[in-house]
Amino acid sequence: MSKTRTHHVFPPSAGVPPQVGPFSHAVQFGDLLFVTGQMPTDPATGQLVAGGLVEQTRQVMANLQAVVRAAGAELDDTLMVRAYLTDFDDFDAFNAEYRTWFDDPLPSRTCVGVTGLAVGALVEVDLVVGMPGGAA
Repeated sequence: MSKTRTHHVFPPSAGVPPQVGPFSHAVQFGDLLFVTGQMPTDPATGQLVAGGLVEQTRQVMANLQAVVRAAGAELDDTLMVRAYLTDFDDFDAFNAEYRTWFDDPLPSRTCVGVTGLAVGALVEVDLVVGMPGGAA
């Protein structure tokens, strides 16, 4: 059976930050949704949110939730998370905020330290989501 690939690009009115580069917000292939890494930008202004790592993580997760919901799923449908931190000393603070966004059982996750992120962000997160009722 052939699988279809669907590219999702959502308007800011969906609560999703505007695109700042040549990418789709998410791509669905079969029953998997690959969500582009989200930055801590306010969907209404496109600007980096004020505050530190906790505030930025909260905005990143809200942006991810908006993309996932616009595609027809929920964050708890997430299978895999990749998180990027510019300062690995923020690992515990990131974990504390991150944990509030998922029910048990938690998705698998990789967290890496990086030397820099776009727009001066402290954190970026991307996801692989299992789509409910998705084509096999």
